[in-house]
Amino acid sequence: MPRHDTKASGTWHSALDRLQRQARPHALASVVGTAGSTPREPGAKMVITPDAVHDTLGGGSFEFQVIDVARAALSGGEGGSHLEAFPLGGRSGQCCGGYVHVLIEVFTGAEMTVALFGAGHVGRALVEILAPLPWRVLWFDSRDDAFPSEVESHERLSCRRIAAGSEGADVASAVDSLPPGCHALVMTHDHAEDRALVDALLRRGDCASLGLIGSASKWASFRRRLADAGHDAAALGTVRCPIGIPGAKGKRPYEIALATAAELLTLKPDVQRPDRLGVAPEVLRDAFTPPRD
Repeated sequence: MPRHDTKASGTWHSALDRLQRQARPHALASVVGTAGSTPREPGAKMVITPDAVHDTLGGGSFEFQVIDVARAALSGGEGGSHLEAFPLGGRSGQCCGGYVHVLIEVFTGAEMTVALFGAGHVGRALVEILAPLPWRVLWFDSRDDAFPSEVESHERLSCRRIAAGSEGADVASAVDSLPPGCHALVMTHDHAEDRALVDALLRRGDCASLGLIGSASKWASFRRRLADAGHDAAALGTVRCPIGIPGAKGKRPYEIALATAAELLTLKPDVQRPDRLGVAPEVLRDAFTPPRD
């Protein structure tokens, strides 16, 4: 029997509210039907994350199995809901001898992760635009007191200072800290730092996209030096510079931020949804319709 020693304090509804606001992966397990002797009644719920459990469905082997099923679904990275049946005397090995149907709803968390390097005028405007979206933003800057105090407590925003290294900002460590598959945007206050970041991001090679603020002439200069550093044409061709949706006009920081946010929307993964979502009607009918004599 696997150990589950990650019980967290708090009720399922407080955990669900917090995780929804943080756009973090989690699953909601709800008892929706019972027969015979069971640990909890219909309506009992628990919230499961990859490393914690909030509230309880009654404990024992049955609860461990619910946690295992929920975490397996979370590890698959696909949202949705499905119904699981647990015969407590058979599958769960409990003495209750009853039968429990559990609805497991999986929330995959943030739709996108954006790594934003630079807390200048455009960076601040972009964070303001992205704040209402269910995206996680990892915001970096190498300057002291670069981040506005009012956003440092935002639940889907992580403000991270790039530490000083022996030759300036330690951009390599900042880039190494990123999760795979994030969308990186480089717009710092310093061209040398921008170039070092693009170099490190290209060497890492697993960003979903990479954008650099600036003009075509800035990119031409960067491109030559990055090519000299060993990056081939295919890698350099993945860098977008200037950033922003094509055709957008305006040079004000908020205008550039709007165009950049619109461009990110075009890069958002296109999730193909099946024609029918959730638990199949016939499964629900069989689960909840009492047998006829």
